Amino acid sequence: MNKQPLILHTDWSCSWGGQEIRTLTELRELKKLGFRVGMVVREGAELAQRGQAEGIPVHYIDFTSKFNLAAWRDLYRLIHRLQPAVINTHSSEDSWMAGCLARICQVPLIIKTRHVLAPISSSLSYNAFAHKIFACSESIAQQLVEQKVAQEKIIVQSTGIDEQRFQFSAQDRREIRTQYSITDQDILVGNISFLREYKGHQFIVKTAATMPKNYKFMIVGGGNGQAILERDIAQAGVEDRFILTGHKEDPERYFSALDIIFFSSYATEGISQSFIQGLLYGIPLLVCRTPSLLEPLEFVRHYRAVDYDDLAAAKQGLLELAEHLQRDEEMIEAQRQDIAKKYGLRAMMQNILLVYAGQGIEVRSR
Repeated sequence: MNKQPLILHTDWSCSWGGQEIRTLTELRELKKLGFRVGMVVREGAELAQRGQAEGIPVHYIDFTSKFNLAAWRDLYRLIHRLQPAVINTHSSEDSWMAGCLARICQVPLIIKTRHVLAPISSSLSYNAFAHKIFACSESIAQQLVEQKVAQEKIIVQSTGIDEQRFQFSAQDRREIRTQYSITDQDILVGNISFLREYKGHQFIVKTAATMPKNYKFMIVGGGNGQAILERDIAQAGVEDRFILTGHKEDPERYFSALDIIFFSSYATEGISQSFIQGLLYGIPLLVCRTPSLLEPLEFVRHYRAVDYDDLAAAKQGLLELAEHLQRDEEMIEAQRQDIAKKYGLRAMMQNILLVYAGQGIEVRSR
């Protein structure tokens, strides 16, 4: 019988995005290290499908509403039976339910991960249930403190990015640019993210309409904002210079094809995973002044920060960044090392293991 500590993550969400990728990444890495792992999600969650494909046990609870008494009963029985060493909650409903029941069942370590920069409805579940709170950025941590969450519980831990996976490839650059008919004379400006309103893609479209014809634009990602984005592109009259690739499971290849990254998120964003991924390539960056996204810029050599919807500043920023398209490998390697040291996957896992060890939760010698 496997006596290793069990790490259990809970999540209300049925969609697929940065939060769910963070959850799966942690569980995958913990499993590699020898922990037992599992997830508790709703029926139909894409996280469940992907977790099962990687051999991660999945348990189903109806987190639709915290007023569902049957769900409370089922979750209590599950926690009591599994006896996890750690329960890590992610969304609102599952944090209330799993956090409260984990306290009742005396789970040794209860963690709440806060992914977005947005006001919380109540500090009660944070203060009463969680032993530790992982805030995905300094800005999120500050906001939680301002809303009366106990500062001593908060640990800033952004989602770690696999620095080995996300690195420049000349071959990928040639293949992607050839596939989409991007010439050496074109300047390809890109954004890789899920298509959601707060990602600010409309700003990219409006900026595209102000740029010279050799500036081409690519957005890599899928989501419920596709139809609106297509409409905006048509209205701006830039269909001939705009590429929508849809969702891609290999985003690392597309970064290599870009000349400039335009990261246009303007609200609720933590430190987006695709944002950090892009920084590992050393590509010139245009970014909106969103608090969490400004934090890593101390490590970035070539960037311009603009206010959302400031078209004149965005145009000027792209024109200035186009002067830095020649790759400086020594500078880029220094940037990669700085980013990986703070935002890399290995750094995240080391920090998580330290939190676990502080509660005596470690993989036992076999």
